[in-house]
Amino acid sequence: MADSDVEPTKIPYKFLSEKDELKLHIFPASGEAPEGGRPAIVFFFGGGWVGGEPNQFYPQCEHLAKRGMVAIAAEYRVKSRNDSTVTQSVADGKSAIRYVRAHAAELGVNPDKIISAGGSAGGHVAACTGTLAAYDEPGEDMTVSSRPNAMILLNPVIDTTLGGYTGRMLPKEGDKSLSPVHHVTKETPPTLICHGKADKTVPFANAIAFQKAMVAAGNHYVLDAYDDAGHGFFNPGRDGGKYYEAIVATIDAFIDSLGW
Repeated sequence: MADSDVEPTKIPYKFLSEKDELKLHIFPASGEAPEGGRPAIVFFFGGGWVGGEPNQFYPQCEHLAKRGMVAIAAEYRVKSRNDSTVTQSVADGKSAIRYVRAHAAELGVNPDKIISAGGSAGGHVAACTGTLAAYDEPGEDMTVSSRPNAMILLNPVIDTTLGGYTGRMLPKEGDKSLSPVHHVTKETPPTLICHGKADKTVPFANAIAFQKAMVAAGNHYVLDAYDDAGHGFFNPGRDGGKYYEAIVATIDAFIDSLGW
């Protein structure tokens, strides 16, 4: 679990029952807000859809809040706490993006400048918000889009077919319906993927496949590859923080390239 110098504000965005809710952990943004609201980024933690905690991305949130963004680490359902499925995790990701957009005015967010971000299984949740038409939570206001305006994905699960990553939470035969790379269209938002070529959990080839799909669709895509990096290399405590600062700089540059 990562440390942070700032304590985020936690607000519920989804009620699962009378006693169970999911929260957004929101970091206060620095500086004067631009006209039209600030850009926002919503991070989804990794953990194989089984476990994990939002504070995994507190350091990144704190950094991006200092550059003036509304930076958020989102809770979502996982197997260990909620006996949930991957589709429910994805539905929660979509709910989080929809909530931020629907409440943009009170959050001080520009509803047209929302980034979905995450690592590993959380990268899958983030990627699904920008690619999949299915798995919105029934009963929500579908006039408010759950699709982000950009995505930042860190060694994400991007292919859930047999050629990609299946894992114990996915069918052994794979599941194309949950596979972001198989749902890329011209509407898929600009995307940054940071991935290690030495990743033995989520193959680097998946990032290349996503790149090909994005280029074929004419979309803006950046692949930031690291020769010796393994899975989870983006975390500040991994490998003595060897890659953390470089990835944060890449994230900053990508956001700058959007003109935000």
